[in-house]
Amino acid sequence: MNRFLQHTLIGALTFGGGAALLCVLTFIHINQGNVSIPFGTVMEAVFSPKDTLEHHTVRILRLPRAVMGILAGGALAVSGVVLQTVTKNPLSSASTLGIHSGTYFAVIVTTIFFPFAMFANGIVTAFLGGVFTFLIVYLLSGAGNATPVRMVLAGMIVTFLFSSLTSVLQIFYENEVQGLFLWGSGTLVQNNWSGVQFSLPFILLSVLLLLVFASKLDTLTLGDDVAIALGQNVRTVKLITILAAVLLTSVTVSIVGPIGFVGLVAPHIIKLIGYRSHIPLIIGSFIWGGNVLLLADVMARVIDPSFAELPVGAITALVGSPWLIWLVLRMKNDSNTEENGTIMAGKSATNVPLAKLIPVLSVVILITIFVSMSSGNYGFEPLLTMNALFGDANEFIRNFILELRLPRSMVALLSGAILAASGLIFQGVLRNPLADPSVIGITSGAGVGALTTMYVFSVSAAWIPVGAMAGAFVFFLLVMGLGAKANFHPTTLALLGIGISAFGSAIIQILVVQADMGVASALTWLSGTTYARGWPELLQFLIWPVILFIPILAFHIKTLDVLSLGDETAKGLGLGVSSVRFQMALLATLLAACSVAAVGSIGFVGLIAPHFARLLVGSANQKLLPVTMLIGGFLLVIADLFSRTLLAPNEIPSGILVALIGAPYFLWLMKRRST
Repeated sequence: MNRFLQHTLIGALTFGGGAALLCVLTFIHINQGNVSIPFGTVMEAVFSPKDTLEHHTVRILRLPRAVMGILAGGALAVSGVVLQTVTKNPLSSASTLGIHSGTYFAVIVTTIFFPFAMFANGIVTAFLGGVFTFLIVYLLSGAGNATPVRMVLAGMIVTFLFSSLTSVLQIFYENEVQGLFLWGSGTLVQNNWSGVQFSLPFILLSVLLLLVFASKLDTLTLGDDVAIALGQNVRTVKLITILAAVLLTSVTVSIVGPIGFVGLVAPHIIKLIGYRSHIPLIIGSFIWGGNVLLLADVMARVIDPSFAELPVGAITALVGSPWLIWLVLRMKNDSNTEENGTIMAGKSATNVPLAKLIPVLSVVILITIFVSMSSGNYGFEPLLTMNALFGDANEFIRNFILELRLPRSMVALLSGAILAASGLIFQGVLRNPLADPSVIGITSGAGVGALTTMYVFSVSAAWIPVGAMAGAFVFFLLVMGLGAKANFHPTTLALLGIGISAFGSAIIQILVVQADMGVASALTWLSGTTYARGWPELLQFLIWPVILFIPILAFHIKTLDVLSLGDETAKGLGLGVSSVRFQMALLATLLAACSVAAVGSIGFVGLIAPHFARLLVGSANQKLLPVTMLIGGFLLVIADLFSRTLLAPNEIPSGILVALIGAPYFLWLMKRRST
């Protein structure tokens, strides 16, 4: 009897309490706005409308926004329930599997190149993009053999890839996608009931279909073999339910943009209460998904009382990323997360002597810099560069080449080198081949610090590196603290890094919107660029880290070889593991912060360069350091060259080009490891 009462009370609080909270949040939400409307007037507008401005404001602008928040939050939450069940992955959601980025990219492509196909709010385009993205992630992570770790990592890399492609299109077609930047960060802004009227039938039909399939989803949780033995057509059930989940995501993206983490948070709230059957899971998740999204929108307007429209997607990321971190720590001992730390590690294919390799790489870099100095809007002009170098050119050409192109190439060279060194240190310290300043959140922390310095404190540019270092240091402490809780398990750290990066990116999005940066300039800075960089950036942000930190790093680099043997072995050999790990990671953080201050947030260099270096010289870190730095510098010089010449006179941010190279490379590595 007591158990029955307990279940009844839990059910009343979960469903009745959730519905009551939804009503409360709805009225709070409706009461927010640029113009203060008394609560009594709001109630009157809802239940006894009149032809007045206040009533029209409530019924045509505010009420549709609140209802859209409930529908979108509920749809995303139910989508998360299905994705977690079908993939057997408690970390699955539309955002962690990259579905949001795929749908967003598909909508941007269609808006620019096929505007005639944007009928019905682009739902068809968004749906096809979502299905295609899910298939990519599912297949690359090993399909039926996929583990939670591998699937989320594949989702992360696919998100990087599509985000980079989307940024390129937004920068070069700013007029065509005008107004989509805020939408791309997630916003519930509605000007009438059309969004609700469009999405409601799709959402209701999808949820009803999933309720019909609820018992079959319950059977799936027992395992595919058991489900087949019970006579269930597993493939058909998975196909139909996944299509319904992607449709729910696509409908919300087409109306309110990609809003992340709701599909992760809401289902786990219901599961933590104790529900496992899919009928209460779906219904409860829908209610609490609406609560999560409405609360996020209320918080957005509390944070910014000027009502300049903070993206609600950034607020859900601020709430959801700590939730993801908590889930990762909670499941750290799960056998599904216990993957080999060499999940993507580059393996030594050759062992080229340094005496031959370093001169060859140096010559290749010098040739690349010369080509970069000789290339521009008018093509490849080596004679002009030769004349400028040896004093035979006129002053304008000499200044153009020696004061603009040369320092820009040098900035790219040193930024790439120190990013690569930073990535190498993180991979060694954390025993994680996926570690990189951008992947584990250090780069986003530096970006938060730099943007805060520029747009909150409004100080001079000389303070930008200080802000970047401060932000990177705070995120570094967070990474190390969480890493210690996870015993620095490689794959667990990679997942924690996703959460930390998402948290930093959410803050950056809020700062960009608050600072009212132009879309193109904001995306360019966030993507990382060598545009208009010269001698000042080289001297202020890059030369002194190389002179100060790299010799210290070279002196202590052998300790990474000892750390690679494991903590217990390293301690047995007399190494102070904790202090060495902290000191080396701090060096890597400072290097990454200097790079962010100089060229913005550039990812993947710290991932790619160490992997290529291992293919050439093996795994000894003393050999890896110089080779990794040269390869990292070369990568960014090449990216800088192509950024200026591929679509001249337009420029592609160098960071986007590196991501377009790095993301497919790691997806290929994942596919190779899963076969």
